[in-house]
Amino acid sequence: MSLLLPKGGLVVSCQARADNPLHGAHFMGAMALAARDGGAVGIRANGPDDVAAVKAAGLPVIGIHKVMSDGYDVYITPDFASAEALVKAGADIIALDCTPRPRIGDAPAAMVRRIREELGVEVFADISTLDEGLAAADMGATYVSTTLSGYTSYTMPKPVEPDLALVEQLAKRITVPIVAEGRYNTPELARAALDAGAHAVVVGTMITNPREITRMFVRQVMGS
Repeated sequence: MSLLLPKGGLVVSCQARADNPLHGAHFMGAMALAARDGGAVGIRANGPDDVAAVKAAGLPVIGIHKVMSDGYDVYITPDFASAEALVKAGADIIALDCTPRPRIGDAPAAMVRRIREELGVEVFADISTLDEGLAAADMGATYVSTTLSGYTSYTMPKPVEPDLALVEQLAKRITVPIVAEGRYNTPELARAALDAGAHAVVVGTMITNPREITRMFVRQVMGS
């Protein structure tokens, strides 16, 4: 099967929250161009506006749509309408929360099926545990990603290191390409993920969030 994300590649997550000085489609589009020139094989972006902006880089775009709902923890592309909007904006791959947590929106299995059949694009399943990864593979996800490990209530507290163990466990159990994401903040850790069986690695903060990188340096330099 031909995949949009090549094996052994680095995907760069170009996202900035509303309180970040780099928030906005113009800045994310520029980040995507810089990531492309640096050798990235794909871009992960949030929302139709940013997805449309990063398309100019000419790389496969993993689109997510963060839709917050009071009382529910699931917000990554929670319904089919949000996925459809991403595809219209140019997303080549749709990422969604494939955990079994309560949500306002469509069940993950139905989302995976409809995205593949009706929108005709690849599906990127964000999960946090081995069982969730196995379930996502059974649903028909194109990729299974460890994005949410350490970010669901039952995998907290969030560790400092990425969940390489989950990558290894998934690699032993499924043939669906595994993507390592979450706290891969050095080239050495990204390489370790590939060695553990990951098909590709997603890196965000340590490439595209100068504010957080600066804070990390300040903490180390100032000892605070």
